[in-house]
Amino acid sequence: MLSGGCQCGAVRFRVEGEPGRASICWCRMCQKAFGGPFGALVTVNVADLAWTRGERSTFQSSDAVKRGFCAACGTPLTYEYSDEKIDLSVFAFDDPSAVEPGVQLAVESRPAWMEHLARMPVRPPMGGSSVAVVSRQHPDRDT
Repeated sequence: MLSGGCQCGAVRFRVEGEPGRASICWCRMCQKAFGGPFGALVTVNVADLAWTRGERSTFQSSDAVKRGFCAACGTPLTYEYSDEKIDLSVFAFDDPSAVEPGVQLAVESRPAWMEHLARMPVRPPMGGSSVAVVSRQHPDRDT
C-alpha cells in the first residue's frame, strides 16, 4: 500500500495494488502544471485508488486530459485520461523514493541546462541560522 497527499493535508489518497509505469514527462503542459522542469507521474488502476481525505479540484488542460490538484495549497496530484487508469504525481506520495521513474517522455522540451544539473555545485546544508522556520506542511503520513 502507498499513500500520499498534498502539501497542506487537505487531500489524501491511498493506492492498494501494484503501481504501473512511472515516468518523467518534459512536455510544456507538465512543466507548467508542476511549476518545474518535468512532471513525475505513475500510472495506477482507478479501482486501486481511494481518496481518503478531501477532494481534488481539476483543470481540463487539453481535450483529452484533466489535471487534479489541491485547491487549498496548489499541489499537483493527478493526470487523468481514462476511466480505468489515472496517473498520480510521484512527489505527492509520502515516500516518493518508492516509485522510481523508468522512462522519460517529451524530451524535446527538456531545457538544455538540465544536461549539466549533476555537475552543478552543491551548497552545503544551512546550519546555525538564527532564523527559526516553522513548517506548516502536512507530515508525510496519514493523520
